[in-house]
Amino acid sequence: MGVHVRQNRDWWNAASEGYQDRHARTLTPDTLSWGAWRAPESELQVLGDVADRDVLEIGCGAAQSSIALALLGARPVGLDVSEAQLAHGRQLMAGLDLEVPLIHGNAEQLPFGDDRFDLVFCDYGAMTFASPLQAVPEAARVLRPGGVLAFTTTTPLLFMCWPDGEMDPGTTLTRDYFGMHEIDDGGVARFSLGYGEWIRLFRDCGLIVEDLIELRPGPADETSFGPPGARAWSRRFPAEHVWKVRSAGVARAR
Repeated sequence: MGVHVRQNRDWWNAASEGYQDRHARTLTPDTLSWGAWRAPESELQVLGDVADRDVLEIGCGAAQSSIALALLGARPVGLDVSEAQLAHGRQLMAGLDLEVPLIHGNAEQLPFGDDRFDLVFCDYGAMTFASPLQAVPEAARVLRPGGVLAFTTTTPLLFMCWPDGEMDPGTTLTRDYFGMHEIDDGGVARFSLGYGEWIRLFRDCGLIVEDLIELRPGPADETSFGPPGARAWSRRFPAEHVWKVRSAGVARAR
Protein backbone atom coordinates (compact mmCIF):
# COMPACT_ATOMS: atom_id res chain seq x y z
CA MET A 1 0.00 0.00 0.00
CA GLY A 2 1.48 3.34 -1.09
CA VAL A 3 2.07 6.25 1.26
CA HIS A 4 -0.76 8.30 -0.26
CA VAL A 5 -3.17 5.36 0.11
CA ARG A 6 -2.50 5.08 3.85
CA GLN A 7 -2.60 8.87 4.20
CA ASN A 8 -5.97 9.15 2.47
CA ARG A 9 -7.41 6.18 4.35
CA ASP A 10 -6.50 7.79 7.67
CA TRP A 11 -7.77 11.20 6.56
CA TRP A 12 -11.13 9.85 5.40
CA ASN A 13 -11.56 7.72 8.51
CA ALA A 14 -11.08 10.84 10.63
CA ALA A 15 -13.21 13.11 8.42
CA SER A 16 -16.03 10.71 7.59
CA GLU A 17 -18.46 11.64 10.38
CA GLY A 18 -18.30 15.37 9.74
CA TYR A 19 -18.32 14.89 5.97
CA GLN A 20 -21.48 12.80 5.96
CA ASP A 21 -23.25 15.17 8.37
CA ARG A 22 -22.29 18.25 6.36
CA HIS A 23 -23.26 16.86 2.95
CA ALA A 24 -26.26 14.68 3.85
CA ARG A 25 -28.71 16.96 2.01
CA THR A 26 -26.52 17.04 -1.10
CA LEU A 27 -25.55 13.36 -1.29
CA THR A 28 -29.00 11.81 -1.35
CA PRO A 29 -29.33 8.17 -2.46
CA ASP A 30 -32.66 8.60 -4.21
CA THR A 31 -31.30 10.11 -7.45
CA LEU A 32 -28.08 9.35 -9.34
CA SER A 33 -26.26 12.64 -9.96
CA TRP A 34 -22.81 13.95 -10.88
CA GLY A 35 -20.50 16.54 -9.39
CA ALA A 36 -20.74 19.05 -6.59
CA TRP A 37 -23.85 20.62 -8.13
CA ARG A 38 -25.55 17.21 -8.62
CA ALA A 39 -26.23 17.23 -12.34
CA PRO A 40 -28.85 14.48 -12.81
CA GLU A 41 -27.84 11.32 -14.64
CA SER A 42 -31.32 11.38 -16.17
CA GLU A 43 -30.24 14.50 -18.07
CA LEU A 44 -26.58 13.69 -18.78
CA GLN A 45 -27.15 10.03 -19.71
CA VAL A 46 -23.55 9.07 -18.98
CA LEU A 47 -24.29 5.50 -17.90
CA GLY A 48 -27.45 4.89 -19.90
CA ASP A 49 -29.76 2.01 -19.01
CA VAL A 50 -28.22 0.33 -15.96
CA ALA A 51 -30.91 -2.30 -15.37
CA ASP A 52 -29.42 -5.78 -14.96
CA ARG A 53 -25.86 -4.41 -15.27
CA ASP A 54 -22.93 -5.31 -13.02
CA VAL A 55 -21.53 -2.01 -11.74
CA LEU A 56 -18.49 -1.18 -9.60
CA GLU A 57 -18.25 2.15 -7.77
CA ILE A 58 -14.63 2.85 -6.83
CA GLY A 59 -14.24 5.20 -3.89
CA CYS A 60 -17.92 4.82 -3.04
CA GLY A 61 -17.88 6.65 0.32
CA ALA A 62 -21.23 5.94 1.97
CA ALA A 63 -22.46 4.36 -1.28
CA GLN A 64 -25.20 6.89 -2.03
CA SER A 65 -24.60 6.50 -5.78
CA SER A 66 -24.50 2.70 -5.59
CA ILE A 67 -27.79 2.75 -3.70
CA ALA A 68 -29.32 4.95 -6.40
CA LEU A 69 -28.11 2.46 -9.03
CA ALA A 70 -29.62 -0.46 -7.13
CA LEU A 71 -32.94 1.35 -7.10
CA LEU A 72 -32.64 1.60 -10.90
CA GLY A 73 -32.23 -2.16 -11.22
CA ALA A 74 -28.44 -2.45 -11.44
CA ARG A 75 -26.26 -4.90 -9.51
CA PRO A 76 -23.77 -2.49 -7.89
CA VAL A 77 -20.74 -3.21 -5.73
CA GLY A 78 -19.12 -0.40 -3.75
CA LEU A 79 -15.43 -0.26 -2.86
CA ASP A 80 -13.70 2.25 -0.59
CA VAL A 81 -10.40 2.52 1.25
CA SER A 82 -12.07 4.03 4.35
CA GLU A 83 -13.69 1.70 6.87
CA ALA A 84 -15.56 4.64 8.40
CA GLN A 85 -17.11 5.65 5.09
CA LEU A 86 -18.27 2.08 4.46
CA ALA A 87 -19.79 1.94 7.94
CA HIS A 88 -21.89 4.99 7.06
CA GLY A 89 -22.98 3.23 3.88
CA ARG A 90 -24.13 0.18 5.81
CA GLN A 91 -26.07 2.38 8.24
CA LEU A 92 -27.73 4.18 5.32
CA MET A 93 -28.75 0.91 3.68
CA ALA A 94 -30.14 -0.47 6.94
CA GLY A 95 -32.52 2.47 7.08
CA LEU A 96 -33.60 1.82 3.50
CA ASP A 97 -33.97 -1.96 3.86
CA LEU A 98 -31.53 -2.39 0.96
CA GLU A 99 -28.26 -4.28 0.64
CA VAL A 100 -25.40 -3.44 -1.72
CA PRO A 101 -22.11 -5.35 -1.29
CA LEU A 102 -19.49 -2.98 0.15
CA ILE A 103 -15.82 -3.97 -0.09
CA HIS A 104 -12.94 -2.48 1.90
CA GLY A 105 -10.20 -2.10 -0.68
CA ASN A 106 -7.93 0.06 -2.76
CA ALA A 107 -8.80 1.13 -6.31
CA GLU A 108 -5.15 0.79 -7.29
CA GLN A 109 -5.34 -2.96 -6.56
CA LEU A 110 -8.90 -4.11 -7.22
CA PRO A 111 -9.82 -7.43 -5.59
CA PHE A 112 -11.76 -8.68 -8.63
CA GLY A 113 -11.03 -10.87 -11.60
CA ASP A 114 -10.80 -9.69 -15.20
CA ASP A 115 -13.93 -8.84 -17.20
CA ARG A 116 -16.13 -8.68 -14.11
CA PHE A 117 -18.20 -5.48 -14.62
CA ASP A 118 -20.24 -3.76 -17.32
CA LEU A 119 -19.69 -0.33 -15.72
CA VAL A 120 -17.02 1.13 -13.46
CA PHE A 121 -17.66 4.63 -12.18
CA CYS A 122 -17.10 7.16 -9.43
CA ASP A 123 -18.24 10.67 -8.63
CA TYR A 124 -14.84 11.99 -7.57
CA GLY A 125 -13.98 9.03 -5.31
CA ALA A 126 -11.04 6.94 -6.43
CA MET A 127 -10.21 8.97 -9.53
CA THR A 128 -9.47 11.90 -7.23
CA PHE A 129 -7.92 10.19 -4.20
CA ALA A 130 -6.07 7.33 -5.91
CA SER A 131 -3.37 7.66 -8.53
CA PRO A 132 -5.02 7.39 -11.97
CA LEU A 133 -1.81 5.83 -13.28
CA GLN A 134 -2.75 2.74 -11.25
CA ALA A 135 -6.53 3.11 -10.93
CA VAL A 136 -7.32 3.47 -14.65
CA PRO A 137 -5.48 0.27 -15.68
CA GLU A 138 -7.23 -1.59 -12.86
CA ALA A 139 -10.63 -0.27 -13.93
CA ALA A 140 -9.90 -1.27 -17.53
CA ARG A 141 -8.86 -4.75 -16.40
CA VAL A 142 -12.14 -5.50 -14.60
CA LEU A 143 -14.31 -4.05 -17.39
CA ARG A 144 -15.92 -6.39 -19.87
CA PRO A 145 -15.30 -5.68 -23.58
CA GLY A 146 -17.50 -2.76 -24.54
CA GLY A 147 -17.93 -1.74 -20.89
CA VAL A 148 -17.89 1.88 -19.71
CA LEU A 149 -15.62 3.70 -17.26
CA ALA A 150 -17.10 7.05 -16.19
CA PHE A 151 -15.98 9.43 -13.47
CA THR A 152 -16.10 13.01 -12.23
CA THR A 153 -12.91 14.89 -11.43
CA THR A 154 -11.84 18.44 -10.76
CA THR A 155 -10.56 20.15 -13.90
CA PRO A 156 -6.88 21.07 -14.26
CA LEU A 157 -8.00 24.69 -14.67
CA LEU A 158 -9.45 24.80 -11.16
CA PHE A 159 -6.24 23.42 -9.65
CA MET A 160 -4.16 25.92 -11.61
CA CYS A 161 -6.29 28.88 -10.45
CA TRP A 162 -6.58 27.94 -6.77
CA PRO A 163 -3.58 29.14 -4.75
CA ASP A 164 -2.60 27.18 -1.65
CA GLY A 165 -4.19 28.66 1.47
CA GLU A 166 -6.82 30.73 -0.35
CA MET A 167 -10.56 30.34 0.29
CA ASP A 168 -11.67 30.80 -3.32
CA PRO A 169 -10.09 30.11 -6.71
CA GLY A 170 -9.01 33.18 -8.65
CA THR A 171 -8.65 34.08 -12.30
CA THR A 172 -4.84 33.93 -12.40
CA LEU A 173 -2.83 30.81 -13.14
CA THR A 174 -0.80 30.00 -10.02
CA ARG A 175 0.13 26.33 -10.52
CA ASP A 176 1.97 24.68 -13.40
CA TYR A 177 -0.07 22.65 -15.88
CA PHE A 178 2.76 20.44 -17.10
CA GLY A 179 3.85 17.80 -14.62
CA MET A 180 0.55 17.92 -12.73
CA HIS A 181 -0.07 14.68 -10.84
CA GLU A 182 -0.23 14.47 -7.05
CA ILE A 183 -1.39 17.56 -5.15
CA ASP A 184 -0.85 17.15 -1.41
CA ASP A 185 -2.03 19.89 0.92
CA GLY A 186 -0.56 18.13 3.96
CA GLY A 187 -3.83 16.46 4.90
CA VAL A 188 -5.14 14.54 1.92
CA ALA A 189 -3.51 13.66 -1.40
CA ARG A 190 -5.48 14.48 -4.56
CA PHE A 191 -4.59 13.68 -8.15
CA SER A 192 -5.05 15.47 -11.45
CA LEU A 193 -3.69 15.00 -14.96
CA GLY A 194 -3.52 17.22 -18.01
CA TYR A 195 -5.90 16.43 -20.85
CA GLY A 196 -3.27 14.88 -23.07
CA GLU A 197 -2.05 12.66 -20.23
CA TRP A 198 -5.59 11.43 -19.58
CA ILE A 199 -6.14 10.58 -23.24
CA ARG A 200 -2.82 8.75 -23.58
CA LEU A 201 -3.51 6.83 -20.37
CA PHE A 202 -6.92 5.77 -21.67
CA ARG A 203 -5.43 4.73 -25.00
CA ASP A 204 -2.67 2.70 -23.34
CA CYS A 205 -5.34 0.86 -21.32
CA GLY A 206 -7.45 0.02 -24.38
CA LEU A 207 -10.11 2.63 -23.58
CA ILE A 208 -11.80 4.83 -26.18
CA VAL A 209 -12.97 8.35 -25.24
CA GLU A 210 -16.67 8.83 -25.89
CA ASP A 211 -17.34 12.09 -24.08
CA LEU A 212 -15.99 14.77 -21.78
CA ILE A 213 -18.84 16.67 -20.13
CA GLU A 214 -17.86 19.98 -18.52
CA LEU A 215 -20.34 20.57 -15.71
CA ARG A 216 -21.79 24.04 -15.15
CA PRO A 217 -24.13 24.92 -12.30
CA GLY A 218 -27.31 26.85 -12.94
CA PRO A 219 -27.51 30.48 -11.74
CA ALA A 220 -29.55 29.47 -8.67
CA ASP A 221 -28.03 26.04 -7.96
CA GLU A 222 -26.83 25.38 -4.43
CA THR A 223 -24.37 22.88 -2.98
CA SER A 224 -22.81 22.04 0.35
CA PHE A 225 -19.45 21.60 -1.39
CA GLY A 226 -16.96 24.30 -2.19
CA PRO A 227 -16.19 27.81 -0.91
CA PRO A 228 -18.57 30.81 -1.00
CA GLY A 229 -17.46 31.87 -4.47
CA ALA A 230 -17.67 28.40 -6.04
CA ARG A 231 -20.88 28.96 -8.01
CA ALA A 232 -19.81 32.27 -9.54
CA TRP A 233 -16.43 30.82 -10.55
CA SER A 234 -17.97 27.61 -11.89
CA ARG A 235 -20.46 29.60 -13.97
CA ARG A 236 -17.52 31.25 -15.77
CA PHE A 237 -15.03 28.39 -15.96
CA PRO A 238 -15.27 24.58 -15.87
CA ALA A 239 -14.47 23.45 -12.33
CA GLU A 240 -15.41 19.78 -12.78
CA HIS A 241 -16.03 17.40 -15.64
CA VAL A 242 -17.17 13.86 -16.34
CA TRP A 243 -15.02 11.55 -18.47
CA LYS A 244 -16.78 8.70 -20.29
CA VAL A 245 -14.55 6.08 -21.90
CA ARG A 246 -15.34 2.62 -23.26
CA SER A 247 -13.36 -0.60 -23.31
CA ALA A 248 -12.36 -1.52 -26.85
CA GLY A 249 -13.83 -4.68 -28.31
CA VAL A 250 -17.27 -6.10 -28.81
CA ALA A 251 -19.40 -6.81 -25.78
CA ARG A 252 -20.01 -10.52 -25.34
CA ALA A 253 -23.55 -11.83 -25.01
CA ARG A 254 -24.39 -13.10 -21.52
